[in-house]
Amino acid sequence: MPDENLESLFKSWLIEHEGAVLKVARAYTLTTEDCQDLAQEILLQVWRSLPQFQGRAGATTWFYRVALNTALGWHRKEHRRRARQQPILAVEDLSVAGLDSSQEIVQREAVERLYAAIRQLPRTDAALVLLYLDDLSYRQMAEVLGISESNVGVKLNRAKKALGELMREESHGS
Repeated sequence: MPDENLESLFKSWLIEHEGAVLKVARAYTLTTEDCQDLAQEILLQVWRSLPQFQGRAGATTWFYRVALNTALGWHRKEHRRRARQQPILAVEDLSVAGLDSSQEIVQREAVERLYAAIRQLPRTDAALVLLYLDDLSYRQMAEVLGISESNVGVKLNRAKKALGELMREESHGS
């Protein structure tokens, strides 16, 4: 594929999947700065991997696979590097149209608790929850994670229960 076609495809996929990149990056990081760094790393990996895209998987599936694999590798590398640091949890600015400031604060706190709980899940469960939150089908989730659709259902139910427990613990602890 010529470079100008790759660039055009990359730009269109960037527009289509920008939210997915941010969700994945946010789930695997603790600070806004790290989130931005990981999002850039994901986009770089998508660009580098684009010439190998053969169309056997759907664009969304392929994009998520690259994003999650990049996030998992980045997380392992960063975890070793920051083993002794205790970053402060930072939540990016989430302005929600139509909400007054008190409702926006409540919404922001709920999102912060959700992402904090997701970060406590095992990495594959966190990835599965992110794919679910982005409304991917079981088939697409199976393709991204390389597991069967029935296994997606089982793992997703377990992850939802674990996430629910973590959210309950969080609400009782605060």
